[in-house]
Order: sequence, then C-alpha cells, then structure tokens
Amino acid sequence: MQLLVNIDVDDLERAIHFYTSAFDLVCQRRLFAGSVAELVGAGCSLHLLAKPAGTAGAHGITQVRQYNRHWTPVHLDFTVPDIAAAVQRAVAAGAVLETQIQSCDWGRHAQLSDPFGHGFCLVEFSPQGYAAAP
Repeated sequence: MQLLVNIDVDDLERAIHFYTSAFDLVCQRRLFAGSVAELVGAGCSLHLLAKPAGTAGAHGITQVRQYNRHWTPVHLDFTVPDIAAAVQRAVAAGAVLETQIQSCDWGRHAQLSDPFGHGFCLVEFSPQGYAAAP
C-alpha cells in the first residue's frame, strides 16, 4: 500500500513554488493536462490539484472549495531536523506562523498555514520522540 496526499489549490504555479521552497520537495512531473503537479521528497507523493475556488468539493455536499484560512480534520505534519530553520523557510515561502514554536516531552512543534488556507504543523522530535509522551 502507498499513501498519496492530494491538496486542492486555486493557483498551481504558486502552490508548486510554495511547497518546493518551503520543504525539500521536488516537482517530479505534471499530470492530467498540467492540472496536477506530483511532488516527491516527503516519504510519499504529494499531488497539488488545480481546483477553482467556489467549485464543489465532493459530490452531494453543499460546501464549496475556499482558499482563505479554514479548518479541516485532516492536516499534514512535516517532521524536520531543525524546527527554527524550517519555520523560517516556510514563512519566507509564504506560510503564516499561527503559533510560536512549542516545546513538549516528545519534541517541539509549530502550527502554520499555507497560502491556500490549509493548516499544517512542523515537528522536530526529541531523541525519544513519542516514546517520551506521557
């Protein structure tokens, strides 16, 4: 089994620039007449899908795609070796830092959002990682 991550965006070129600048991802190829960009380098394939704002997110629901800051029950966590550098890199690429770096038993983390309103976290594990969690 393989995990494919799909992220809807309203500006594919801007999204490619953000995700390749903020993280160590590489645009491997374009698919479906250029409407999808496949990025690699995060342990799984991440696909950016060009979907205009205001279009239906799924069949049979009334919600439409929006790209201002929104909440979703699913988000990405990117594990990084140096969270301060990773936060700086992501913000320079266009992310919004929503919480300062927080320390806990298992490491450090920060909450951010991408230019399309999708929340994500940066996580720097301590040597014990989640084994140190209470």
